[in-house]
Amino acid sequence: MYKFMNDYSEGACQEIIDALISTNCVQTVGYGKDPYCACAKKRMQTILQNDHCDIHFLVGGTQTNLVAISHALRPYEAVISTEFGHIQTHETGAIEACGHKILIADSDHGKIQVESIHKIMNEHKDEHMVVPRLVFISNATELGTIYSKAELQALREACNQYGLYLYLDGARLAMGLAAHNNDILWSDLCKFFDMFYIGGTKCGALFGEALVVINENLKSNIRYSMKQKGALLAKGRLLGIQFDILFQDDLYLKLAHHANTLATKIQETFQSCGISMLEETTTNQIFPILNRKQFNQLQEYCAFQTWESKDEDTIVIRIVTSYATDVKEVEGLINFIKTNFKE
Repeated sequence: MYKFMNDYSEGACQEIIDALISTNCVQTVGYGKDPYCACAKKRMQTILQNDHCDIHFLVGGTQTNLVAISHALRPYEAVISTEFGHIQTHETGAIEACGHKILIADSDHGKIQVESIHKIMNEHKDEHMVVPRLVFISNATELGTIYSKAELQALREACNQYGLYLYLDGARLAMGLAAHNNDILWSDLCKFFDMFYIGGTKCGALFGEALVVINENLKSNIRYSMKQKGALLAKGRLLGIQFDILFQDDLYLKLAHHANTLATKIQETFQSCGISMLEETTTNQIFPILNRKQFNQLQEYCAFQTWESKDEDTIVIRIVTSYATDVKEVEGLINFIKTNFKE
């Protein structure tokens, strides 16, 4: 049974495996001070068009969010996030465990609303409440949607108004940037965000995320925060090698484009059979709304995630494609949908 459960079921793209094998016996210093990390950082700075950003390689997304956010905030400061934010739903209270409250903002299609930021700031005005200090967003969002450049500009302006940091969880940044309706450039990220991370785990890497720090006030001593949180990898070169490969010859976005394209084909097939989506997405996550019979039939054919049950006979599922999703398996799924679900 083929799995459409997530975008990290497979190991790593072949280019990374080959690079790790070919460099396996090369001796380097540790903790990200090796030539491979230095080369990857330089390559990424060039693509970002920013020679002054700091780049740090970490192992996973939860770890990266924890390090970045806890480093940025004082003990009495809080994070603003939507109800779908990964730090809110899938990180076991990691941020709260560091003493930082998460304030829930209203969302639209998974995206935080500027008006909600204004509302939260107006509600937190004295020392009897936490101080909102950082706005957390994801792109692509947990619902597979993406922000436009205009939306990011509006968020940046709101953050400037209140002195808030703007932080991007980029676990699926590749898919967001590779979406056919995306208008955000690599260089825009350094203009809009104080910090963001470029996800590797969900786009071809064996593991790894690259935390990019733009705001000068957040650069100092961040490696101390990394070490304290167990995020300073002794064999840091394993991360540098992977990102160096991902950012050669546009490989990172090519892998994301493969995932997005296949997801779009599956989504369009569902829609052609009269099946609605929770959200119509342009990235690698799709959310068909099935009845119980359709759900049971599909469950016999392939593996997917149950997202939510609307009622006893209405179930939202999530199907995810990856850089390594087999085209023939997608063709088989499409034929199955057409055969069994056509109106």
